[in-house]
Amino acid sequence: MRMFDLFRNMGQMAGLMRNLPKIQEEMGKMQERLGQITAEGDAGAGMVKVKVNGRLEVLSVVLTEDAMKGGDREMLETLIKVAANQALAKAREAVGVETQNMAATLGLPQGMKLPGMG
Repeated sequence: MRMFDLFRNMGQMAGLMRNLPKIQEEMGKMQERLGQITAEGDAGAGMVKVKVNGRLEVLSVVLTEDAMKGGDREMLETLIKVAANQALAKAREAVGVETQNMAATLGLPQGMKLPGMG
């Protein structure tokens, strides 16, 4: 690492420390918004639907009558897993966009990882 890079990184850290109250406020607002983000995944041509929020909590699982009639427990478990993973992937993507927007608003360096924000 060159000396210049070291000083530049120190300057960025000092800037972050000055903005700490604003960062903490925005992170609190972000935690609230995460509960409002929803994403849905489905599998088996819509036989299984799973909805999650931005906190990666499962909000609902819906099984159609056709899914229940099949009687194939292993297939049903697989469909639930696929739908849940699809919903979680969509939620992570939405949270990533929201986090980038917050970071840009705060003037944080692009790609910076914030604790608790994925």
